[in-house]
Amino acid sequence: MASEKVETIVAGNYVEMEREGGDGEHQAGAGAGGGDGGGAAPSGRSKLVSSLFWHGGSAYDAWFSCSSNQVAQVLLTLPYSFSQLGMASGIALQLFYGLMGSWTAYLISVLYVEYRTRKERDKVDFRGHVIQWFEVLDGLLGTHWRNAGLFFNCTFLLFGSVIQLIACASNIYYINDSMDKRTWTYIFGACCATTVFIPSFHNYRMWSFLGLLMTTYTAWYLTAAALVHGRLEGVTHSAPTKMVLYFTGATNILYTFGGHAVTVEIMHAMWKPQKFKLIYLMATLYVLTLTLPSASAMYWAFGDALLDHSNAFSLLPRTPFRDAAVVLMLIHQFITFGFACTPLYFVWEKAIGVHGDRTGVFRRAAARLPVVAPIWFLAVVFPFFGPINSTVGSLLVSFTVYIIPAAAHMAVFAAPAAREGAVERPPRGLGGWAGMYAANCFVVAWVLVVGFGFGGWASTVNFVRQVNTFGLFTKCYQCPPRH
Repeated sequence: MASEKVETIVAGNYVEMEREGGDGEHQAGAGAGGGDGGGAAPSGRSKLVSSLFWHGGSAYDAWFSCSSNQVAQVLLTLPYSFSQLGMASGIALQLFYGLMGSWTAYLISVLYVEYRTRKERDKVDFRGHVIQWFEVLDGLLGTHWRNAGLFFNCTFLLFGSVIQLIACASNIYYINDSMDKRTWTYIFGACCATTVFIPSFHNYRMWSFLGLLMTTYTAWYLTAAALVHGRLEGVTHSAPTKMVLYFTGATNILYTFGGHAVTVEIMHAMWKPQKFKLIYLMATLYVLTLTLPSASAMYWAFGDALLDHSNAFSLLPRTPFRDAAVVLMLIHQFITFGFACTPLYFVWEKAIGVHGDRTGVFRRAAARLPVVAPIWFLAVVFPFFGPINSTVGSLLVSFTVYIIPAAAHMAVFAAPAAREGAVERPPRGLGGWAGMYAANCFVVAWVLVVGFGFGGWASTVNFVRQVNTFGLFTKCYQCPPRH
């Protein structure tokens, strides 16, 4: 094996060991602390292929992962949200929650670096172990914070994976309606279960790049198709009309910019995690170039008709371009399923004692399979494409993504000594620690009242209506009548 050169990288008090040379998989494991793979050192062509398509840990990889994780199936439900909110509120809330989501992602990155720095000062070695959000909370604030983080994060990721399966079934139906959506859910559940073979976020380099490319095509297809179609005859734009609909749509947008449940795992897969600070903001800015034009154009063209069509594909005529968008979204939803499930795989591995086990990919994949079973089942029970996004957004994303990170940051740096020894100082121009505290208080208060309070009420009412109208285990949610 080639000799290894060890380079020490210092950012503030944060020290990272990055290895150059050696085998590709172990290189990232040692450098990023996420040594989740193994095997003999590749050589020659296989090493080049691995570095190009499989093994990623750069800031660009993190940007692609954050961007593609934000805009999977939710792209298809945002026109539905605009029909509930109206054009002005839809645009304003996307900008507002995009900025707020970027802020709390920054807070999570600060807490991760603080936790890891403290542990590495105590000579803790993270090779072969992937740090997760609940462990950051445990190390910085104790057991109660860890339990809250573990509950909300895992429940959100569980239902996030459920939503991807529901979206797969909903989308494929617009190409092939020979089988009902429930049957398609069974099929795609089996397909998505193959994500158990992807070891960690290091190995999503090719997938995250392709996922964002696919969503970019779909977003601009929706925009162009709506403009070419023109306004529906007799179209009306009456939103907002009811508080239930308004806050349901608002919480779906809250959910849109809430991909933080995998932020720590994405950071941990980076060779230099301290570079993450602005990555989520840059990802959000790109995502807004996709979501704002597509949702606005669809709402302009179809207006209130979207209230009964939570999937934007359902109102567009079938063409080769639409079929291509459906297929690309299906592939991207498979990728996003893997994004949401991988942290759950890690939690399960740690619970049964096989995390970091390098005995073989098939053994680890078999150990992960029980995680997929409840996701598969829940997707069949609650196939409500669209309304389930809002419910998950208000009840789970509100705490996982916004309230807990902001409150945790205030708690960690409440003491003067903690602020004095902080690895990451407050951004310039914010007003120091007082400005950060004020911003965090605003995030907690706003999301608690508007997102969880009003949003939870509205989305729960809407969700119960779907259950009463269609029933649980419904075979074909919002399918047109068969002739």
